[in-house]
Amino acid sequence: MLKKIISITDYIKSKTKINPSLGIVLGTGLGAIIDKIDIQTSINYTDIPGFPVSTVEGHKGRLIFGTLSQQQVVVMQGRFHFYEGYSMEDVTLPIRVMKLLGVETLFISNASGGVNPDYEVGDLMILKDHINLIPNPLVGANLNTLGPRFPDMSVPYDLGLIEKAQKISNDNNITSHVGVYAAVTGPTLETPAEYHYLRVIGGDTVGMSTAPEIIVARHMDIKCFAISVITDLGVPGKIKKVTHEEIQKVAEEVQPKLSHIFEQLAKEINS
Repeated sequence: MLKKIISITDYIKSKTKINPSLGIVLGTGLGAIIDKIDIQTSINYTDIPGFPVSTVEGHKGRLIFGTLSQQQVVVMQGRFHFYEGYSMEDVTLPIRVMKLLGVETLFISNASGGVNPDYEVGDLMILKDHINLIPNPLVGANLNTLGPRFPDMSVPYDLGLIEKAQKISNDNNITSHVGVYAAVTGPTLETPAEYHYLRVIGGDTVGMSTAPEIIVARHMDIKCFAISVITDLGVPGKIKKVTHEEIQKVAEEVQPKLSHIFEQLAKEINS
């Protein structure tokens, strides 16, 4: 696996002069931040030998290299999911590659269902913690050169970045919450009983990504920040049939707010 990571990293380095310190992973319908980046290089996933390919609508499948708020960045415009049939190694491989490219801080976005009754469609939730119900990506032989066998997860999301993101939201009248993300395998959306269960065990939102990426990032000592867009509700009395297209539409409507937070937060990384 390590040889594969190094090979992919070397290939990417041969295609760009950008040395990213900030990595960004964009979720379903959340690509507006691309418009704020001074793009230097764009590489399709299909052109990278050994790299997975995104199969989900709303995930374009490109690595974008450039500058955002004076930070050199690499952006995943489309991620990979366990439900697509990929192994957990493949799902999280891009995060490993980001580390070898020089990434020290990771921003992640996702579209999620709200199970906290105080949340509404279109709200944002800054992650302070997660509950991972997807297979753990660190199961198996440990890559000692990348991180310890038993990485600490007592502070999975950087408290300083959370505080700064809250201030950015408040200063710009953006409705945001701070809560816990529950990660499930999918691809089915949750039943009412499953929504109830996720709320009982401490979840505020539920989605099908993010937690494995964060686990691998923290394994490699990358500083993490993540934010959810609430695209539908799993609250008793508010549960209704929803399609992937409807989820995409909500995410696209909210993405300017998310992009503003990411842009402003990028300015704050070194302060």
